[in-house]
Amino acid sequence: MRNFVVTIDGKSYSVGVEEVGESENASTDVAVEKKATPVPAPKADAPVNGEKIVSPFPGLIKKILVNDGDSVKKDQPVIVLEAMKMDNDITAPCDGKITVKVAKGANVETNAVLAIIG
Repeated sequence: MRNFVVTIDGKSYSVGVEEVGESENASTDVAVEKKATPVPAPKADAPVNGEKIVSPFPGLIKKILVNDGDSVKKDQPVIVLEAMKMDNDITAPCDGKITVKVAKGANVETNAVLAIIG
């Protein structure tokens, strides 16, 4: 199953697409999950300057362990990123106040900004 974020009329949805087999007609190779989960857009009022926390690899945001505006310490786990059925703690690179840029359930690519510490 591959997960994608699709934006329709300004709303983002997380959609899973499953490959069901090989055939000559490419349109029958995939089935789309009917359940679409709204994913909030990144916050526009977040600070531009600061230390970015980026995704080291593609994955699914399984848990967000902090709230916007929380003070975090260096090496504190802030997000749980699931990749290849394994949970990976994403930690703060420095001390400061955090602004989360992703939502639980969102799929992210390598180097996607997950949060900013300002």
